[in-house]
Amino acid sequence: MHLPIVEAKAKLSELVRRAKAGEEIVLTRHGEAEVRLVPVEKKRKPTREEKLALLEQLRGAAKVRGPYDGSDAAHSADFLYDEDGLPA
Repeated sequence: MHLPIVEAKAKLSELVRRAKAGEEIVLTRHGEAEVRLVPVEKKRKPTREEKLALLEQLRGAAKVRGPYDGSDAAHSADFLYDEDGLPA
């Protein structure tokens, strides 16, 4: 349904009800479509299984990449310097 905004003002409650029921409501200004009324999708809480799967994905993504493997914090930046201690 296409409806001018000026007419929609008086029918807002009805238009919201119809949009929530699945009908496409397009509001127009000077014959041009301006906005569309759509229902808000309610977000559901993720299941325990979905949370665990996400946690496993994050654990896999957290692996350290690059010259430092995380084994010794005291030497974590050694690759930045040469054997004389100067920047490489």
